[in-house]
Amino acid sequence: MCGRMAITLPHDAMAQMFDASASNDLPDVPNYNVCPTTQVGVVTSADGLRRLRPMRWGFVPRWYDKVNGGPLLINARAETIAQKPAFAEACRTRRCLVSVSGFYEWERSEKDKSLPWYVTRQDGAPMVFGSIWQDWGQGADAVTSFAIVTTGANAAMAKIHHRLPVILTPDQWSLWLGEAGKGAATLIKNAPEDTLHFSRVDTAVNSNRASGAALIKPLANHA
Repeated sequence: MCGRMAITLPHDAMAQMFDASASNDLPDVPNYNVCPTTQVGVVTSADGLRRLRPMRWGFVPRWYDKVNGGPLLINARAETIAQKPAFAEACRTRRCLVSVSGFYEWERSEKDKSLPWYVTRQDGAPMVFGSIWQDWGQGADAVTSFAIVTTGANAAMAKIHHRLPVILTPDQWSLWLGEAGKGAATLIKNAPEDTLHFSRVDTAVNSNRASGAALIKPLANHA
């Protein structure tokens, strides 16, 4: 699962990384506590052109009568994505990329407390998630939204949580976006064991109202 993220890369640097044109209404960065239902910069591709554009985190199926007319779908399970009515069309025709600096995951302590971990790439590069997107509504009510595709955790992640976002490398972006033809399903797999770095961080991030760079600072003796 992925339920909270940090995005610190400036928009111009992110656009350059993806060779994409950036919209002028992207959400403010850095944001060290990106929560569901907020706007996130997302990369899409159409007619050979990539765009970095804002989308709501929380996929809205077309049959919802309002944006919050059903469950909040922030993740899409890879094992069932092609069969789920909410996701089936999007996984075939509307795939996108979400770049983050890292994400948070929580484990339960022996005292049943939620202990947050901040997860990044070991090489320090931005982490890019395979995701899907959807348009909903019309006119002033229109919303474009996305969900992050997840798979079973690799052994390193499983010590904290049983799910993990699908993490893509630069050579895989074009296939995921549909620019290199079919075969995106082959990219849905566990990240190699040496991909991730884990740091225990302060429980301040347990609040969705928390903000600031201190949220990702490793706790002493837990980095």
